[in-house]
Amino acid sequence: MGLGVADVVGTYLGHPVPGAYELTESTMVLVVFGGLTYAQIKRKHIRVELVYMRMGPRGQSMMDVLADIAALVFFGLLTWQGWSEATYSLQIKEATSGLIRFPLYPARFLLVFGAALFLLQMSLDLIDDIRRLISGEGGHKDELITDDIKALMEEGAKRRA
Repeated sequence: MGLGVADVVGTYLGHPVPGAYELTESTMVLVVFGGLTYAQIKRKHIRVELVYMRMGPRGQSMMDVLADIAALVFFGLLTWQGWSEATYSLQIKEATSGLIRFPLYPARFLLVFGAALFLLQMSLDLIDDIRRLISGEGGHKDELITDDIKALMEEGAKRRA
């Protein structure tokens, strides 16, 4: 963020920071794919809860299993193609154009690594969600409602009583 501010101020003063755009572009992969797996571990990805919260336990588990399978397919393809692109980028020594030439292959390999970690976490989640489906335990409805929301719900129930 500091680099972006320095570049904007420098551009305004007529002296932009050389390579700021290229460096920001490459580190964005780390920011996005670094947080992807962590968000999945916490199960904090965005989902449409309008239908999910109204489903019974088995329905929720079924929706979780379908979402897991869709994510596995998508990120499996992303990892596969990302690996192809990363190895090709390394072979041709691909770099950004500009005043400072940054190599692109490290960011491409980071993308593959982040997507592979996400695949691993999704596989573990799929196993857990299938177990929940078989046992009838249900989805992750309780994990979606934070303590703040629970407190508000209890407060509203007290007011109505």
